Amino acid sequence: MHQEPLPHLPETKAGIAAAEDGQVILDGPNGVAVAMTPEAAMATARSLLSAAEEATNQRDTEAHPS
Repeated sequence: MHQEPLPHLPETKAGIAAAEDGQVILDGPNGVAVAMTPEAAMATARSLLSAAEEATNQRDTEAHPS
């Protein structure tokens, strides 16, 4: 019997960032942990903010179509 994979649900819990020994450590949900240089963390932050703003606009557009 073939089972369809469950749809991926977006995470609702935010990750927590901390600075340690000149690195940025991002502790995410479900045990995810990433160490980044400050430069990589800043680029990731900009990318996340941009994508979050775009996703919010998409969701708002879907909720209130013209």
